Amino acid sequence: MILERLQKDLESRLHAWAKSEGVDTPTPVLLKPAPDNLPDFDLSTPWPLSMAKPLKSKPLEVAQRAALTLEGIPVSATPPGFINIKLSPETLAENLKSLIAAPGDYGKGEGSRNINLEFVSANPTGPVHVASARAATLGDSLARILKHRGHAVHTEFYVNDAGRQVETLGLSVKARYDQAKGKDAEIPEGGYLGDYIKDIAAKAPQEAEQWDAAAFGQFAIELNLAGHKTDMENFGVTFDRWFLESELHEEKALDLVLKKLKGLGKVYEKDGATWLDTGGEDGEDDKDRVLIRNDGRPTYFLADIAYHQDKINRGAKELIDIWGADHHGYLPRMKDAITALGYAKGTFQAIIHQLVKLLRGKEVVKMSKRAGDFVTLRELVEEAGLDATRYFFAMRTPNAHMNFDIELAKKKSNENPVFYVQYVHARVCSIFREAKDRGVEGEASDAALAALDHPTERALLLKLAWFAEVLRGCEKELSPTGLATYLGELAGLYHKFYEQCHVLDTDAPDKTKARLTLCAGVRALIAEALGLLGVSAPERM
Repeated sequence: MILERLQKDLESRLHAWAKSEGVDTPTPVLLKPAPDNLPDFDLSTPWPLSMAKPLKSKPLEVAQRAALTLEGIPVSATPPGFINIKLSPETLAENLKSLIAAPGDYGKGEGSRNINLEFVSANPTGPVHVASARAATLGDSLARILKHRGHAVHTEFYVNDAGRQVETLGLSVKARYDQAKGKDAEIPEGGYLGDYIKDIAAKAPQEAEQWDAAAFGQFAIELNLAGHKTDMENFGVTFDRWFLESELHEEKALDLVLKKLKGLGKVYEKDGATWLDTGGEDGEDDKDRVLIRNDGRPTYFLADIAYHQDKINRGAKELIDIWGADHHGYLPRMKDAITALGYAKGTFQAIIHQLVKLLRGKEVVKMSKRAGDFVTLRELVEEAGLDATRYFFAMRTPNAHMNFDIELAKKKSNENPVFYVQYVHARVCSIFREAKDRGVEGEASDAALAALDHPTERALLLKLAWFAEVLRGCEKELSPTGLATYLGELAGLYHKFYEQCHVLDTDAPDKTKARLTLCAGVRALIAEALGLLGVSAPERM
């Protein structure tokens, strides 16, 4: 990609110059779009600002002196200390051709990270709801982007199919089953009340008459888990593994990780319980945590530690979890646990996504799994559509609370952000159908491509060139939001181009072929980028 090559070239030259001036470790060279008040330039780097102190010079002087070393590149130095760069028309044309030649390779990186990415991991005590849909969009889109950037990514869904919540689920389903048979039965305190519990009970086979609560719990888990898998598949999300908590218990993984922690001197006994030393000056948690209760039962925390140790045992070098807002307080202890196991800080990190407020008109739809008053992922997709649901969730950064407007998601107009982007792809497809009907054939010459100098044409060419940098930003931020923002901006630039530039001009065949090539590049990139978000690129709308 041209910007990546340019950045490396600039860094090589500028670092060599800085070292010749006595600076051993120059700062990285970062590229940004040129400010609006410099219309004759395309890129800008603030590198001189960071180098002023080490070079013992004013930033503008650094910029002016450094610019002299960039022979062959059109540059200028401007206050307070920026180096501005202009890309040649030939460079932009070359980039456009590389995009069209191999759209699937465009923006790819040479990453080397080995990542276990766990997301959704919704409790199998009920259907997948809207909050989990946000995690599914975030995790799946992020996995696609990281893989595109060259990293090895293994995706997992962790199933909590053990513990007290499963016992409560079994008691709840058994009570509904008995009620349906005319027996006097009550939902246990803290049990599950949603109508889906009645549905599960109604599906129980005839032999369920002899079942105890544990059997009903197992039946419900299997039924709900099958529903989760179907929902994820229909949402365009696949996992490399669905990992059951019960597997950890079967393999004695909790005992093994506890033994390891004891061997490392990270565990102590107090008040009949077993504790992990997670506090202290070097830790992030504010207190120590129980691993084994005083009645001998392991905590969920110990199971989670065992699960993350298992991920590392299977070859992962980096662990990334995506959690809901209610897990925010859990993050420090989990970080400390991974450190206690002997792994470097940064081996584990969690992305916390905030709450979703679902709106239908002005009405707020409330969600509560235990009360049974919630909107499922399946219901949302059926009403708002798969593409809109995924794109809307990708538009907001994980740490921002989100209002999901179903009515806006259903609109077939430019008010709808995903429609706005998809319509560009469909419009370009329509233009090519018309070009075929008119008999427009042949490739654009290099000279014709280099002559794409209308402001809207150049703006599009530059935007296409930024794609790899956008993906690099998503990789750094661990969020697909930058890509969704980029697509909206690209679509806006194309709409302006379409309004101001006549693509199919019979009086200008060379210009027509060049503009068709530009349109082909926009179409290819939008299709690839939407694919990274799990959104379709329709040819007709």
